[in-house]
Amino acid sequence: MILSKPTLEKKLIEKELIIEPLSSVQLQPASIDLRVGNHFLIIDEHATPVISLDQPAVYREVNEDRIIIPPKAFVLATTIEYIHLPTHLTAFVEGRSSIGRLGLFIENAGWVDPGFEGHITLELYNSNSVPIEIQAGRRLCQLVIASLDQDAPPYAGKYVAQKIATQSKVYLDREATPLHDSALQ
Repeated sequence: MILSKPTLEKKLIEKELIIEPLSSVQLQPASIDLRVGNHFLIIDEHATPVISLDQPAVYREVNEDRIIIPPKAFVLATTIEYIHLPTHLTAFVEGRSSIGRLGLFIENAGWVDPGFEGHITLELYNSNSVPIEIQAGRRLCQLVIASLDQDAPPYAGKYVAQKIATQSKVYLDREATPLHDSALQ
């Protein structure tokens, strides 16, 4: 079940859900707007001739209050807000409609696991044919929070407690084993 503004307010006041810093203008009827910070990562095209899922990519780090995303370009960014979800809540990151109408796609792989703690890394893609300027502090996306049917183990993955835009760590993944994996038996 997706949580409504009154339920979100109650959970925030009781510190069951932590999103900081937060202003009342960020609370929407069934979501919370999140703002982009001033830390960005851009794939270094000169140092990365091909992206491999088995090796870390090379990024350029940008710490600026404004960034211009060229057409058809991809940038990692971070939220200003620190998030701490309890183990009975999960969240989805969605782009704001007003931003999407300008051709800026915002993701974070779309999902925030129960028990996640840290700042959310956003994946920004300019699908437009003109550059898009992003200013730190701007509300770019929204966090939609949903209740689970029961507590889940807390997130303990490779992005736990991230504080800045964090590069892909897919090269650390343990790949799935055949169905006879003992974890499923």
